Amino acid sequence: MSLFDSWFQEKQSAWLYRIIAAAESDRRMRRLFRRLAEQSDVQAAIWERRIQAEGSPLPSFEPTLRARLIGRLVRVFGPKALRPVLASMKIRGLSAYSGRGLEMRHPMPTSVEEIGRRHKGVAGSNLRAAVFGVNDGLLSNTSLILGMAGASTETSVVAMAGIAGLLAGALSMAAGEYISMRSQRELFEYQIDLERAELAMFPEEEVEELAVIYAARGMSLQQARRATRRMMSDPENALDLLAREELGVNPDDLGSPWGAALFSFLSFSAGASLPLVPFLLGLDMHKSIQVAGVSAGVSLFVIGACLSLFTGRSALLGGLRMVLIGGLAGVVTYAIGALIAPDAPGVI
Repeated sequence: MSLFDSWFQEKQSAWLYRIIAAAESDRRMRRLFRRLAEQSDVQAAIWERRIQAEGSPLPSFEPTLRARLIGRLVRVFGPKALRPVLASMKIRGLSAYSGRGLEMRHPMPTSVEEIGRRHKGVAGSNLRAAVFGVNDGLLSNTSLILGMAGASTETSVVAMAGIAGLLAGALSMAAGEYISMRSQRELFEYQIDLERAELAMFPEEEVEELAVIYAARGMSLQQARRATRRMMSDPENALDLLAREELGVNPDDLGSPWGAALFSFLSFSAGASLPLVPFLLGLDMHKSIQVAGVSAGVSLFVIGACLSLFTGRSALLGGLRMVLIGGLAGVVTYAIGALIAPDAPGVI
């Protein structure tokens, strides 16, 4: 990154910090972003002096179109609602929102080992993703198969449609997940590289920025400074600490695009294969439809009950609701298929 790019990034960050501070209703958070704006101004001034020392002209600062649009959205919706968008602009201090009102339950960490514990829980996230992936495959392919069954008299035709639906859906899910994870990883890597460069050039400023983030969570600024200096005394752990607390990123767990793609492909395929099995076993059309409907209904009930683990609602009601939604989708698609091909036999 050139001197000009570094200067521009700091100037734009300071500009956005002040917009965020003006839109923030909480006095403590407003003070946090004002201090971060001041820190960005200090670093921008350092870059400015270096640019001038080289004899290069320094243009007037104008925020990018994207930054101006984000600034308008912040004024309308508030900074808390736009945290993912602000994170993409390398806005620090967003992790302080997770600590508001949680001082007693989430104390200030006193060692590097304690940093980022609240960011863990990957197993729970993977389980949730798996449940939703299976659910998507089951619902979409069951609807497709029943729609084709309503329009066709040949189980082979329905089976081929089901296989095509499984592959198309699974590949689409995998491709989308790969692109999403790759983009997210590249963004995180870029932000961490910027943080690494700034830590090397402005160690004291980085300590101060982290201290004011902790102060926004309820500590006195002096206590936060002492704790921050102690935790950042080891250069190897300092970048890890800054990435977790300023950017909300775990450098050790940026995610694998290929792993995410494979995970999505397999979970979608597992759900989509359930209603397809009876049509591949050589059963007649009526029997295949009935077996597919029953297996899909049982699976939907189990999925709905599993989802209650994440919602805290009744497992029975969650399962019945999922069966009702899936059953309605299946009936509608079967009826549409039967209307398209009125000579096709019914289920009974």
